[in-house]
Order: sequence, then C-alpha cells, then structure tokens
Amino acid sequence: MKVVPRPSNERGHADHGWLKTFHTFSFANHYDPQHEHYGPLRVINEDRVNPRTGFGTHAHREFEIFSYIVSGELEHRDSMGNVEVMKRGDLQMTSAGTGIRHSEHCHGDKQVHFLQIWAFPSEKGLTPQYFTRHFSDEEKKDQWAHIVAPINAPGVSEKREAFGPAPVHSPLNLFATLLSPGKSLSHTFQSGSAQKKGYLHVVQTSGYNTGEASGAYVRVVGAEGGPVDLREGDGAYIMAGLGEDITLENAGDAVAEVLLFDME
Repeated sequence: MKVVPRPSNERGHADHGWLKTFHTFSFANHYDPQHEHYGPLRVINEDRVNPRTGFGTHAHREFEIFSYIVSGELEHRDSMGNVEVMKRGDLQMTSAGTGIRHSEHCHGDKQVHFLQIWAFPSEKGLTPQYFTRHFSDEEKKDQWAHIVAPINAPGVSEKREAFGPAPVHSPLNLFATLLSPGKSLSHTFQSGSAQKKGYLHVVQTSGYNTGEASGAYVRVVGAEGGPVDLREGDGAYIMAGLGEDITLENAGDAVAEVLLFDME
C-alpha cells in the first residue's frame, strides 16, 4: 500500500479577511497541476468564515457537494427552498445535478469552521436533491462513523433527514473519527475495484495555521517504506489493493479529528 503525504503548508491557502481557506486541490485562483482531483474527489476546502459574512447566492451544477461542520454555525439557503442552520456534527449534502443556486453564511457571533467537499457524480443530468445528517462526537469517538456512502449502497436512505450515511451519486465512502491519544483504528478497503483510492485528512482543529503543521498527531501504519506521520491540516493519498488494511494511531497528546475517503 502506498501512502503519499500532502503537507498542510503545501495546500493552496488565502486570507480574504472574512474568509480564511485552504485548498487541497486546485480551486478558484489556486492552480496546482499535481493536485487537481483524486478519483471522484474534486474539492476539499477547509474554510473559516467570520460572523455576519459568507458566500452569497451562486450557482452549481453536476457536482455532489457536502459540508462537514467542525465548529460554529452555518446557514444554508438554496433554490430548492431549503433553509437550515447547521452546527457541529451536522453534514449537509447537495446533489446539484442539472443546477441549483445556494448561499452559505456564518450564523451567530462566532466564526464557523467547516470542510467543503465536492465529488464528481457518476452520471449527469440528475434531479437536484438535498440531504442532512447528524453524527455526534460520541458516534465518532475512537471508531469510524460512516457519514457518506453511494446512494445505492445497503442501508442508505434517500430521505432528506435520516439515520446513517448521507447518499452520494459517486463511488465514494467517507468516514470520520475523533481518535483519542494512545488509541488506534483500522480500516479495510472493500468497495468496488481491485485498485482502491483513499485519502486521509486531519482537521485543523487547533486554529488557522499556514505554517508547518502542528497540533494533533497521528501515525499511518501499513504503508510501503514505513509509517507516515500527519498533523493537523495534513492529508495523504492512499493507493491500496482490495482488502488491504490501513491503521491510524494517535501518537500525540490531543484528540485528532480525521476524515477517511474510500473511493473507486
């Protein structure tokens, strides 16, 4: 299994005053031909939006777009008539399909920190849909919470609000954990093709940092060439065979919030 680090300070980043953002892949004015997408995964933006500011109404089409709320509150409004304020633990999924318009603003007097994630859909011309799910910290504590799964996977509901993973029209599974110091957690790559793509992202929970990554510290075990160490904001590309295992160890002294993508 190959694990290739994506250091936090090599991501695109910008401080617009009202918005502090990191781009794992090429996005907006940031272009990096070495990091444009990975499998169906097109965008991982780690955003911090100041109170009473946000993204005005804008259009999307032919993308699966989801928001993972880390802290604060995010107000969402869209052309499908959805109005919602999301908080920590919430995951909102928009299947843009043939086209939607939406806005996202910081709600309340505290900065909102969230991850904006886009995936390519498996087919074009879909009818736009909207889903929300909630996953508590307890559900993520030292275990993988399965938060996004392909829409046709067993146990996945197409209801707007339901238990279990949010549905996505893409060959992508997303898991989240809050890994305690001294704990370890494994994952077996199972879905689909013999050659799997994975991506790990360690959420930058201890504050906006454009320098060398710091904070929570995890070790990825099972990689060719030995363990790979990651800190907050770091990511890693994974190339695995079907049935291969990866193990994540918290080697630091703080809880690590980690997302794991398992993709075709």
